[in-house]
Amino acid sequence: MSEVTTPDEQLVQRMAAGDETALVLLHERYARYLAAVARRMLNDPDEVEQSVQDAFVNAWEYAERYDVKKASVKTWLVTITHRLVLNRIRGNHLDTMPLQNWDAPDRQPDHVQTLYVEQAVASLEEDERELIELAFYQGFSHAQVSRTTGKPLGTVKTKLRTALGKMRDILTGGEA
Repeated sequence: MSEVTTPDEQLVQRMAAGDETALVLLHERYARYLAAVARRMLNDPDEVEQSVQDAFVNAWEYAERYDVKKASVKTWLVTITHRLVLNRIRGNHLDTMPLQNWDAPDRQPDHVQTLYVEQAVASLEEDERELIELAFYQGFSHAQVSRTTGKPLGTVKTKLRTALGKMRDILTGGEA
């Protein structure tokens, strides 16, 4: 089996054993994708690059903890990146993220479901969409959303709850 076709899971196993080539191969496969994830939440290209770099450092350091039963390698890397980006947004600029408390998703993300969610967000009113984007795509706390938008905290919470209800109705066809 050539290096190019080596399954991701085997590369993580090799990383756990100290094989730097495996890390380089995973980086080649996923760095652009992780940068796209980080770019959705960060405006600064240097912050995006640093987040991706930190994610791979983190993956290297904790490769032995990866569990194929919990998530694919891609999902694992995306989760690490997403949490590092959230830490950056919240002002917790950590070089690495402790993974001992990491809760991997139980299943693979469904790309069709992602499209439905994006359509549901697009169907919201502009102010609701803005709140959803700040809270869920950019990782802002409710208080940060309130400060950013200039809306009272109670209003932000109510509008977010209403927007999520609308999205639930759209996604379930009104069978909530």
